[in-house]
Amino acid sequence: MAKLSLEQLERVDVDTFKSMAKKPIIVIVDNVRSALNVGSIFRTSDAFAIAEIYLCGITATPPNREITKTAIGATESVAWQYFENTIDAVSKAKSLGYKTYAIEQTSESISLDQWNYNGHAVAIVLGNEVDGVDEQVVNQTDGCIEIPQFGTKHSLNVSVCAGIVLWELVKKG
Repeated sequence: MAKLSLEQLERVDVDTFKSMAKKPIIVIVDNVRSALNVGSIFRTSDAFAIAEIYLCGITATPPNREITKTAIGATESVAWQYFENTIDAVSKAKSLGYKTYAIEQTSESISLDQWNYNGHAVAIVLGNEVDGVDEQVVNQTDGCIEIPQFGTKHSLNVSVCAGIVLWELVKKG
């Protein structure tokens, strides 16, 4: 067994990526404090050919040294927009025909493994590292999805959460 070289992986270049069809998924980032987490979300969104990222509130935006450190060029390939208010980002996604879901633990959350996703246009909202998705934002979404967890901690790192949810959507869609 040998590791594959970059040439053997046959990845597309940035211009090709920008012009190719994307998954009908928007990632809405609600007031995430860590630019390193934002960079990881960019990199994961590139890996799964996500349509766009909406960065909201205090969330860092490119160009930013810490985002660049973890995104490793994905800020050049993945489309993104900034919104001062996350509710405006949710409204924009809805106006484009996307169903919106907060990734949050609520009394009515659907477990990610039980969620019936079939590839329709969807926007997921990822929340702040301490407070999660703002409750006003939660109330503007079409529902909430929860990642099953079995340990002592009540949540995952936001960039890990993004990876799990986006992979699950790509698999199901």
